[in-house]
Amino acid sequence: MAKLLSCVLGPRLYKIYRERDSERAPASVPETPTAVTAPHSSSWDTYYQPRALEKHADSILALASVFWSISYYSSPFAFFYLYRKGYLSLSKVVPFSHYAGTLLLLLAGVACLRGIGRWTNPQYRQFITILEATHRNQSSENKRQLANYNFDFRSWPVDFHWEEPSSRKESRGGPSRRGVALLRPEPLHRGTADTLLNRVKKLPCQITSYLVAHTLGRRMLYPGSVYLLQKALMPVLLQGQARLVEECNGRRAKLLACDGNEIDTMFMDRRGTAQPQGQKLVICCEGNAGFYEVGCISTPLEAGYSVLGWNHPGFAGSTGVPFPQNEANAMDVVVQFAIHRLGFQPQDIIIYAWSIGGFTATWAAMSYPDVSAVILDASFDDLVPLALKVMPDSWRGLVTRTVRQHLNLNNAEQLCRYLGPVLLIRRTKDEIITTTVPEDIMSNRGNDLLLKLLQHRYPRVMAEEGLQVVRQWLEASSQLEEASIYSRWEVEEDWCLSVLRSYQAEHGPDFPWSVGEDMSADGRRQLALFLARKHLHNFEATHCTPLPAQNFQMPWHL
Repeated sequence: MAKLLSCVLGPRLYKIYRERDSERAPASVPETPTAVTAPHSSSWDTYYQPRALEKHADSILALASVFWSISYYSSPFAFFYLYRKGYLSLSKVVPFSHYAGTLLLLLAGVACLRGIGRWTNPQYRQFITILEATHRNQSSENKRQLANYNFDFRSWPVDFHWEEPSSRKESRGGPSRRGVALLRPEPLHRGTADTLLNRVKKLPCQITSYLVAHTLGRRMLYPGSVYLLQKALMPVLLQGQARLVEECNGRRAKLLACDGNEIDTMFMDRRGTAQPQGQKLVICCEGNAGFYEVGCISTPLEAGYSVLGWNHPGFAGSTGVPFPQNEANAMDVVVQFAIHRLGFQPQDIIIYAWSIGGFTATWAAMSYPDVSAVILDASFDDLVPLALKVMPDSWRGLVTRTVRQHLNLNNAEQLCRYLGPVLLIRRTKDEIITTTVPEDIMSNRGNDLLLKLLQHRYPRVMAEEGLQVVRQWLEASSQLEEASIYSRWEVEEDWCLSVLRSYQAEHGPDFPWSVGEDMSADGRRQLALFLARKHLHNFEATHCTPLPAQNFQMPWHL
């Protein structure tokens, strides 16, 4: 009877992976009495085959879930319509509640029938036995057997806790349950006395900004968090997970962040291969509709690196909602997991981000300054110009206030706090992070990210002459035009390197540098062009074109 109840309340099982011969273990495991026999791939198909009763019941419950999601998103309009028609009176609400109660009872009955269908299926009974054994005892053998299954990630046991590192428990400066530290925006009206009257005056605007951010704004910024989109992408995500596990030896893990969100991760270990880059770990930060199952993770994988992918809060198996604070909390526990559980030193970790993933990547670089390098592909400096691009001009004040208070993705500000090597990849036909049209390459916000980084690190070089010549170089839409500008100013790379190395040897590596202070205008132009070319590479493609492995290069450093 207990097993039947477990089948009724258990998670949905999607797939049984082919078990790799190298990871197979003996049927009996002496280290723990709770270990169970692992399934053999030779006797089971890799896709879980539900019985007819379970299959049809699952379809009904899935359809009900989709209808509920549609009802949730359309509830404000439905409420307004019912109110106008007079259907919200007590005499009409009571019968409606009876209908709703009857529907809930029917769905509960369908769930029980699904449980009976699972109970009659030996594959599901085997799975639920392994899952219960793992929850009781998270031994390595039980975890290994559980990894052979792909199921509803909400039932996956937590593999790593944000407080697990001993340094976190002893330190008072680490993250609290309220979250890790973020750079806060400056007040919109500096110098204004923050009196009670001013607070009351600001209250309506603050309430409006909060409502916009938590309804329309968040879903526009992170469409991948919308349930209906995830439901439509489910077959693709399951196929991507299967490829990572079966072909790349991926290991899935659930991390618990300091805000209580559970983060879905996948780790591919290449340290045992002959390729030297396998000793380096690339942590991938996906875009606003990207998932590690089908995202930018494929680029460093093809290049031979060890890779750790993770999903934003609210994406696929990760819980929560993708606001900046939750994003930073998730990135923090991912980095901690890489260091304290996977065994990588910060000097062996590379942060790689695509598009909006630049926020978490730059936060990690700022908070973990010892990481080896940062690579930002198709990213931007600040969210406000891009948000203003897609909203009406009359909403400018509301959009700016909403972004600054609730959705402040200040990539450039965070990146300037990092002292290590940085590479920016600019898409020359990018249609997303340009503020005008894709053909206007100067409206690409990646240009502003480069300029802000160079102006922070080399303020004397990026004075008037240097800034002007770098802007000319950024206007080039082809490699031929770039080379023409580079040769026009007769950039001597050996001289530039000697100047920079001499300064570093004398003053140290900490930025900002005062190099170029006593230099001629031509010298500053040469240095500015040299530095711009080393920090930014062009890729002739649109925003969503996958980056080829040969374009995944380590950033330049002295």
